[in-house]
Amino acid sequence: MSRPAEEIRNEVSRDYAKRIAAPAGCGCGCGSLSPQGPLATLAGYSATELSSVPAEMTTSSFACGNPLAYAGVREGDVVLDLGSGAGLDLLLAAQKVGPTGRVMGVDMTDAMIAKANENIRAAKVTNVEVRKGIIEALPVESGSVDWVISNCVINLSPEKQKVFREIFRVLKPGGTMLVSDIVAKDLPSELLAIPTLYSSCISGAISEEAYLEGLREAGMVEVKVLDRLVYDAGQIAGFAETALGEAFDRTPQISKRIGSYAKELAGKIWSAKVYGKKPA
Repeated sequence: MSRPAEEIRNEVSRDYAKRIAAPAGCGCGCGSLSPQGPLATLAGYSATELSSVPAEMTTSSFACGNPLAYAGVREGDVVLDLGSGAGLDLLLAAQKVGPTGRVMGVDMTDAMIAKANENIRAAKVTNVEVRKGIIEALPVESGSVDWVISNCVINLSPEKQKVFREIFRVLKPGGTMLVSDIVAKDLPSELLAIPTLYSSCISGAISEEAYLEGLREAGMVEVKVLDRLVYDAGQIAGFAETALGEAFDRTPQISKRIGSYAKELAGKIWSAKVYGKKPA
């Protein structure tokens, strides 16, 4: 039986509030599929980009990609970040849009919003704001943004079609979305039943085909995947040991099978950069 959407959202919010409280020791989150080193670097951010933001943001980012890497964001644009977290992508977008542009973030977790506002103040930028809300019902005016970005967040939504419709709603005609997210296929039901894996961006992930079709159903056009990072068995095994944590104590049969699961899951979980446009 599927769990209520609000129950899942509350669980995810609690989990990420704990993670942001101790980012250096967390080792978890969507970015934990990266093998070693700062998550933000491995997710595709350049050294130049990371040197332009507060240093601790490289350890408090739960990234699975850099949604701005292929984005043609220009000065004067309005950018919206879904699930903006500690604000890494907000600050990078602020540099691209310049003083005549505007950047908004939406997050549902108070601790994340507080951390983002702290980082915004530290960076001394004035064209960024963070709003509290859920990505299934964005507190943003219809047809008001040029770009929607997101970094490993939509997979956490229990109501993804609502998110896709909201993306379409808030974009201006001709506006663009470019998100980095985790997608997956053919995952064992035994693993999907472990609640810990939802907040770790696994059991809530849908297939790439379903993702693209959901965007098309919402009205988006030119929908496609621009880039993929497919995780290998070693990355998945390391991730599973970290993400499951205390669940190992309660489910020892799964702990013993991590190696075989990792081999089975290799090539079935990946980070994708998903692009789409709202018709002009």
